[in-house]
Amino acid sequence: MAAGSSSDYIKHHLTNLVFGQKADGTWGLAHDAAEAAQMGFWKFHVDSLGWSFGLGILFLFLFSRAAKRATTGVPTGFQNFVEIMVDFVSNQVKENFHGRNPLIAPLALTIFCWVFLMNLMDLIPVDWIPSLFALFGVHYMKVVPSTDPNITLGMSFTVFAMIIYYSIKVKGISGFAGELTLHPFSNDNIAVKILLIPINLFLETINLIAKPISLGLRLFGNMYAGEMIFILIALLPWFLQWTLSVPWAIFHILVITLQAFLFMVLTIVYLSTAHEDH
Repeated sequence: MAAGSSSDYIKHHLTNLVFGQKADGTWGLAHDAAEAAQMGFWKFHVDSLGWSFGLGILFLFLFSRAAKRATTGVPTGFQNFVEIMVDFVSNQVKENFHGRNPLIAPLALTIFCWVFLMNLMDLIPVDWIPSLFALFGVHYMKVVPSTDPNITLGMSFTVFAMIIYYSIKVKGISGFAGELTLHPFSNDNIAVKILLIPINLFLETINLIAKPISLGLRLFGNMYAGEMIFILIALLPWFLQWTLSVPWAIFHILVITLQAFLFMVLTIVYLSTAHEDH
C-alpha cells in the first residue's frame, strides 16, 4: 500500500463523525476533518456520543433484566455473572472506600461495566462497522468511545465535580479550604504558617487538578494506542493481519479490563479521600 493511501487510511479511521455549525452559519455534519476543525469548540462527536449512550443503555438493560429475573433458586448463568460482578465491585468498595455513602457502590459498578463495554468495542475489526455505515453515506465512524479524549475527560471531570462536592459537604468550606492551604507543610508558628499558605495552595491545587486529567488521559492514551496498533495491522497483507491481530486481541482483552478496573478503583479512592475529615 502506498504511503499516501496508508496515511489517508489512518486519518480516516481516527476522524470522528462531527456535527456543528459550519462556516456559512448552518448546522450539519462535517464532510472532512478540515470542515470539522472550522466548527470550533462547540461541536459534537456524534459517533462517540452515540456509542457511549448506546452501550450505557445496554448495560442498564442487561443488569435490570437480571435483577428482575433474579431467583433464590438455581440461578441462570447470566444471573451468576451479574452476582459475581456485584460482589467483585462491592469488595473493591469495602477495601478502598472508608466513608459512608450508598452512592459509591452503584457508581463504581456503573463505571467499571460502562468503561469495559466502551473498551470492548476495540476488539471489533476496524473496518467492519465503518464499512457498514459507509453503505448509508456515513463516511466517518469511530466506534471506540474511550479513544476520544472528550469522552474520557468528560467522565473524569464528572468524578472531579463529585470530589469537590463531597469534600465541601463532608468537611465544610472552611475544612476544604484548610486542606488546600495548610497541607502538606505546616508549622506551629502562626507567621510561618501564613507564609506557607501560598506554597501549600499551589501544590494542593496542582494535586487536585491532576486527578481528573490523569484519570481521563490514562484511559484515552492506552485505548488510543491499542486502536492505532489494530489500524496499523489492518494495513498489512491479509495473511499477516490474522497472524498479528489475534494475539494482539487476546492480549488487549487484559488491557481493556485493566483500564476499566483502574478507572473504577481510582474513582473510589479519590471519593474516599474526599470523605475523610481530618
